[in-house]
Amino acid sequence: MVERLAKIKSAGAAAGQIAGRMLFPPTCLGCRKIVAEGGTLCASCWGDIHFLDEPWCAVSGVPFAYDMGTGAISPAVMASPPAYDRSRAAVAYDGAARRLAQSLKYQDRTDLAPWLAGWMVRAGRDIIDHAELLVPVPLHRQRFFTRRFNQSAELARAIARQTGRPFAAEVVMRVKKTRQQVGLKAKERQDNVRAAFLVPEGKKALIAGRHVCIVDDVYTTGATVSALAKCLRRAGAREISVLTFARVLPGDFRRGKPEPI
Repeated sequence: MVERLAKIKSAGAAAGQIAGRMLFPPTCLGCRKIVAEGGTLCASCWGDIHFLDEPWCAVSGVPFAYDMGTGAISPAVMASPPAYDRSRAAVAYDGAARRLAQSLKYQDRTDLAPWLAGWMVRAGRDIIDHAELLVPVPLHRQRFFTRRFNQSAELARAIARQTGRPFAAEVVMRVKKTRQQVGLKAKERQDNVRAAFLVPEGKKALIAGRHVCIVDDVYTTGATVSALAKCLRRAGAREISVLTFARVLPGDFRRGKPEPI
């Protein structure tokens, strides 16, 4: 009798799943076309994503055209060392990846965060394995109230859930209401975020001597994460890494020329 009831229950659950899929079929994360499984991309979107992988610059994570050897550093990094120790990104900021990033940021698609975070964990495993704090790039309180969520915090929170690394959004504040970075040139972006961040006195002990991983959605010129890295360094961070979902690559590697996010 118990076995029969179990079979009936299992059949009922299966029927419910079938009905649910008919009423609410799974759709592609990128374009909303119907797909076989939820949380996946259709063939078109999948083929339109440029995942970043080795060989790459050991510091910037920008891919090399050919293998330069373990630990190789790009001429750009040697000419202008960044404020952080290393950065990684999961994908190039073009095609379907650009649509995903913009959907998360501008269309309230917070449901995308766990999936994008999974790709970020894969790309930044060498960072995640040693990171002691995950710190999202903070929004100014006025912008947060307007947007209602921080896309960088959503990604960092999802990474924390998937890896067990501490999520620490409260250790740094955005004290300067900056202009939108979209459309600004590199120097203008640097000026815009200068002195934008502050680590409260009571939070410095949480940062001192630790490896902090900055989490953001898109790396464009690096002005924002560099300003935040300098702030964290002054607060005593021992090591600073940057992990983003997407990165705008130098012209030699970009398949298109998207507008900066």
